[in-house]
Amino acid sequence: MSGVRVTLKFATSLDARIALADGTSQWITSSESRAKAHELRAAHDAVLVGIGTVLADDPLLTARTVPLPKTQPVRIVADSSGRTPIGSRLVQSVSSGRVVVATNGQPQDILERSGVEIWRCGNGIRMDVHALLRRAAAEGIGSILLEGGGTLAASFIRAGVVDEIAWFVAPILIGGDGLPALGGLGLTELSAATRWKPVATERIGDDVLNTYVRS
Repeated sequence: MSGVRVTLKFATSLDARIALADGTSQWITSSESRAKAHELRAAHDAVLVGIGTVLADDPLLTARTVPLPKTQPVRIVADSSGRTPIGSRLVQSVSSGRVVVATNGQPQDILERSGVEIWRCGNGIRMDVHALLRRAAAEGIGSILLEGGGTLAASFIRAGVVDEIAWFVAPILIGGDGLPALGGLGLTELSAATRWKPVATERIGDDVLNTYVRS
């Protein structure tokens, strides 16, 4: 085990959708829930998203709490083939805090010259989850808030490295044509499904935050 604690954060509709079929996702949850999500960022050493989230939303990934945290979390992108745009808000804000692109081993000279740290985590088609966590631990990162998307979340669930789930649920229904919060896990029988223990429920405006830990 890496020793890095991983919290998986979801923000979904009642039917566990994170966006409409066309990718529209702003805003499913309330402003109060988004403020709570920033508190979660501030409480972790790093925030992690997949390249799909970066390309779709161009997030900044900073913790915008009141007051601001003394230190911003390290912002990490799981990006196997180095598609993180130079003009993205992440790359353009390296002066505000560390930005890391975790790749499958390919050099990313342009990103490095922009001040982005490159972590080479594996040599296959996809970035290696365990290699990323080992590198994070070596960098002194003790906790990661994993914010998506669904493919990256599924890879962490399959690897068995998620310790806690923070699930924000908004009282809306999007339907089966919406984008699911979690990608495929490849299960062939229910007995193989991971089980989670509910430990807290918090009402945030009209939303609900459910917290689970691994059973």
